[in-house]
Amino acid sequence: MSGMAGHEKPIEGATNVWLTPKWIIDALGPFDLDPCAAPEPRPFEIAPWTICPPDDGLKTAWMFGTHRAFAFVNPPYGRQTGAWLDKLAKHNYGIALVFARTETPYMQRALRAAAARCFMAKRVTFLRPDGTPGPGNSGAPSMLLAFGDEASFRLRKSGIKGVYL
Repeated sequence: MSGMAGHEKPIEGATNVWLTPKWIIDALGPFDLDPCAAPEPRPFEIAPWTICPPDDGLKTAWMFGTHRAFAFVNPPYGRQTGAWLDKLAKHNYGIALVFARTETPYMQRALRAAAARCFMAKRVTFLRPDGTPGPGNSGAPSMLLAFGDEASFRLRKSGIKGVYL
């Protein structure tokens, strides 16, 4: 199964594997963990520790021994998005990139739990698995959610254009 980052069947089109543009990672990183990594080969790594199918980042502890891993979560966009945001909120140490679906119960939980929020000024053009840009933007507004003080600090100093709350 493949998803936004390698975990769900595509809802539309030939693939549902779309990568986060590197400029977003560079502005917010470095990260310890990408728990929703796309299958290999990848054109660049988001973090030194990646979890991709057949392993399940939702079922794996995001820890290095007793230390929390600073995570970047670009979850599969679909039925499990809420579960990914709930896990990151509980972990409280990382940043998520998701569609700004503010009407959904899972997003309302995430908005309350986040230490900082950025409604991005422009729609994101995600990358194909080979690293080339997709044919257009994502078709929906995106937002970044920061969980924990370190994530909030990084988001606010990132220079990514948008409305910050």
